[in-house]
Amino acid sequence: MRPAETVARTFERIRAHDDPALFISLRDEQDAIAEAKALEAGGATDRPLFGVPVAVKDNIDAEGFPTTAACPAFSYKPTRDSTAVARLRRAGAIVIGKTNLDQFATGLVGVRSPYGVPRNAINPELVPGGSSSGSAVAVAAGLVPLSLGTDTAGSGRVPAGLNNIVGLKPSLGLISTAGVVPACRSLDCVSVFALTTDDAWAALAVMAGPDAADPYSRARPLKPAGAFARGTRLGVPIAGQRVFFGDRASAAAYEQAIARAVALGLEIVEVDIEPFYETARLLYEGPWVAERYIAIKSLLASSPESIHPVTREIIVPGARPSAVDAFTAFYKLEALRRVRDVTFRSVDALLLPTAPTSYTVKQVLADPIQLNSRLGTYTNFVNLLDLCGLAVPAAMRDDGIPFGVTLLAPGGHDGLVASIGRAFHADTGLPMGALRRPQPPLAALSSVPAAGEIAIAVVGAHLSGMPLNGELKARGARLLEETATAPDYRLYALAASNPPKPGLLRVAQGQGSAIALEVWALRAEGFGEFVAAIPPPMAIGTLRLADGRTVKGFLVEADAVSGAADISSFGGWRNYLARTKAAAG
Repeated sequence: MRPAETVARTFERIRAHDDPALFISLRDEQDAIAEAKALEAGGATDRPLFGVPVAVKDNIDAEGFPTTAACPAFSYKPTRDSTAVARLRRAGAIVIGKTNLDQFATGLVGVRSPYGVPRNAINPELVPGGSSSGSAVAVAAGLVPLSLGTDTAGSGRVPAGLNNIVGLKPSLGLISTAGVVPACRSLDCVSVFALTTDDAWAALAVMAGPDAADPYSRARPLKPAGAFARGTRLGVPIAGQRVFFGDRASAAAYEQAIARAVALGLEIVEVDIEPFYETARLLYEGPWVAERYIAIKSLLASSPESIHPVTREIIVPGARPSAVDAFTAFYKLEALRRVRDVTFRSVDALLLPTAPTSYTVKQVLADPIQLNSRLGTYTNFVNLLDLCGLAVPAAMRDDGIPFGVTLLAPGGHDGLVASIGRAFHADTGLPMGALRRPQPPLAALSSVPAAGEIAIAVVGAHLSGMPLNGELKARGARLLEETATAPDYRLYALAASNPPKPGLLRVAQGQGSAIALEVWALRAEGFGEFVAAIPPPMAIGTLRLADGRTVKGFLVEADAVSGAADISSFGGWRNYLARTKAAAG
């Protein structure tokens, strides 16, 4: 379809959906169609988001729309786009409207707005999740394929879980927050809602990058989302720390998600996440509430009645912490970040429930603060610990309520969680959002290194899940593909090597075998460090792959295989180890 047709269809769907609480401001349809036609006339069809309709949470500036943060008394008309929106527009996206939210992005429920409560796309009795309620529902209902939210305590993840869609919360500073009404300025992230991980990643890729207008922006290279390595370790809470507040259906769905991860080739490791829960308590019980107070202190002083009563109850105490309280909390957080580092030495990522349970609108209105807090059980600690996250659907419970999981990794590893999340979501076979339509097939992964990367083939102890694979991961390597050599190589089990490793030797054409291998990508500086640390008799040479391509990879010096066992008939080191283990056992 042409962009103008796509935009017209978007407005038709918005009218048919008929939820007056979803958008705070909606663009004039003819104006949006005119922009789409101008985009068509410009002919720049290679823009990554050419003609894609996008909704924007109404605490993010978009020129031509007022920014309200769901508080009419706070409303202002920005003179320019936020950096995130400007980058989306440059990529060809068309902004359709500004969506509803928990006022001042304070809440995980989606019911704290004078503009009403957006209907949960799956079950209208349930809360839509917040604070990015409208943005999540707009995607889940199929009104737009992409929307922007924000995430400080889970606002980009909880609504995704409650609406059966993907919520991508990037690393701190990866997307500029210039032009975003702050909640906690030091922790805020612009987030993305989409029906699939690949769509969310497409939006992230055009928005990511440093910005001089945002002092919290960081220059964090965005590694592509590709294949994940076999044996990638996922941490899950030890049994006594899995919190569901009595919701047995969610507890069972989480166990099923863990089993799915194992079936996909991921390794599950139980970890102690009590320190993560302790970190979460700092967000609202510690001095970070003062950041929320700073953002609206003038309005609190001049017009306190204009602020939602629950929002006001949460934010007003932010004026009380002293400098002593603040530094005490900062010291505690630094100690907890050291615990985070220890945890992520034993696992590559965490696999947690997105929310432990779900609630109806009626339940939350009756108990607004405690139930909201429960929804943040697995999200409130994330930005304090500088983690990136991806919420993906995991199951549709027997009672028709969606259940989702979130993958979390240290900041800068956005590509890792996307690589796992896209495969996990596809494996569920769940329909997209509330559309009752199947997910599209996963896009083919590129085996070509990104700019600034060098491909390297490994055949033995550096394979995923093997003893030396950590040497690659420690240098930021990512898996490109599993393939094999051309049939011109012999593989030998080297004697007296610790850990055990093979040697790959090129032989005359027609005298060898195809040997299984993995191709990894390393940035140039990491490649140099890795190669410099390789001990003899191993060396890096040029390998020819089964399809004729050539890459750098491990070879062995010819004299080192004298007397070594030729194991080429096994087709690879992994098969050899499995067969010898089976024979011994």
